[in-house]
Amino acid sequence: MKRKLSGVYLITDTHIQTRFSHKELAIQAAEAGVQMIQYRNKQVGGRQALREIEEMVSSVKDAKVSFLVNDRTDYALAGGADGVHLGRDDLPIEAARSLLGDKRIIGGTSATLEEALQVEQQGADYVALGHIFETETKKKDYPPRGLDTLRKVCDALAVPVVAIGGITLRSAPRVLEAGADIIAVSSAICTAENPSREAKNFVRLFS
Repeated sequence: MKRKLSGVYLITDTHIQTRFSHKELAIQAAEAGVQMIQYRNKQVGGRQALREIEEMVSSVKDAKVSFLVNDRTDYALAGGADGVHLGRDDLPIEAARSLLGDKRIIGGTSATLEEALQVEQQGADYVALGHIFETETKKKDYPPRGLDTLRKVCDALAVPVVAIGGITLRSAPRVLEAGADIIAVSSAICTAENPSREAKNFVRLFS
């Protein structure tokens, strides 16, 4: 069954900026109406990560937002998150599903149409395609995929497609026109002068 996932997807980051904690960014995003939030912090150990996840889960529990953890199915399960986003080298989607069950969200990463189809076939609730544009947030060893590839993926998949990588408020309308169900952003909101206001600007694109 295709989950009704859509809207703005914030990936919190405290390394491209240091003014706000993961929790503070999550609160601002939830209040702005962001539909999905992902905790991504590869620089800390398990204890700190779990503490931050639990704080974030508690801070957005009354908001209409899905909270996911990047990479770590065990952290998502232990911290009470709504799901997990898995990369190519993470736990296989089938294994994550056996741990998380059918009610939690599992997303997967792709960089090509073939990979996107594979992630869908493995049982992901959404497939992320990226990077769409050039990005400094997460270094890649391949060129941007662009809107043409995004369009092909959106046309081919039955599950929601997340567009990620270098998306700004200015380029977001073109991404939506290409068919993306969800726009994932990090630096565009996290490094904004006013993250809450910028998040609201992105949310309005889906109105």
